[in-house]
Amino acid sequence: MKRLLGLLALFSLLAGCASGLIDPNGYDETGTASYYGAKHHGKRTASGEPFNQNALTAAHRRLPFGTQVQVTNLDNNRSVVLRINDRGPHTRGRLIDVSRKAGEQLDMLGSGTARVRVQAMSN
Repeated sequence: MKRLLGLLALFSLLAGCASGLIDPNGYDETGTASYYGAKHHGKRTASGEPFNQNALTAAHRRLPFGTQVQVTNLDNNRSVVLRINDRGPHTRGRLIDVSRKAGEQLDMLGSGTARVRVQAMSN
C-alpha cells in the first residue's frame, strides 16, 4: 500500500511539472543566468539523469527536457548550445541555470551570473 501511495505521489508530481511546459518553437527570451557545479555534481536532475558539471546542459523552468538552446552572454557575445535536462533556476528573477562547463564557456564564472539571451534551436 505504501508503495502504491508513493507511486501515486510521484505521478502527481510529474504531472504537475509537465502541465506548465511551453512550446520551444520560436522561444527567445532575455534574462539572468547563473551556473551550478560541484555541489550538485552527480545528483539526479529532474529529467532523471545524473547532473554532470562538465556537460553542456541547463535547467529551465518550462522548456521541455531535451530542448536545445543557444545561450548568449550579452556582455561579451560568447554563446554556447545547451540541452535542457533539469528544472530551475530556483532563485527568483533568474531565467536559466547552466552547468559549470557552460558558465566557463560563457565567461561568467567570476561574477556567477550574466545577462543572457536564450533561444530555442529548431530541430
